[in-house]
Amino acid sequence: MDARIKEAVDLFEEVMIYGTERVIKSVDHPLWNEYSPEQIQMLKLIGKEKQITSARLAVLQAVNKSAISSRIKKLLQKEVVRVVQTTDRREKLLELTDKGQAIILELDKVLTEYIEKLMAENIADEEIDQFLTIFRKLKTILKMDGV
Repeated sequence: MDARIKEAVDLFEEVMIYGTERVIKSVDHPLWNEYSPEQIQMLKLIGKEKQITSARLAVLQAVNKSAISSRIKKLLQKEVVRVVQTTDRREKLLELTDKGQAIILELDKVLTEYIEKLMAENIADEEIDQFLTIFRKLKTILKMDGV
């Protein structure tokens, strides 16, 4: 295996894990107190997919269905998601409510402002452009696998 690829994977994982932790600790926002990081991730996934099954959420969050059911129940109680019945009675889809969409917009704004400040102080414009080029390519490659 190419050592550079292994290092890239390790770095990506570390940035995701420790970056999330740093953002939660550094960004003082009431939504961080009201929603767990897992619930926020779930809201973001539902927002990206528009409508999604609980089984797909379990796969994307890499947890079992009972953990997903618990998270969904809490989000339904907070009225940030709703269940949409499909023509197949057995399949239920989840989608964001207007309140859920507003939360995602607010969190995205706060996160973007924080990351923008962090990058402006530490990363050159050319490096940001390189980062974007690489991540656009990765996204295209991953989408080809039907993810």
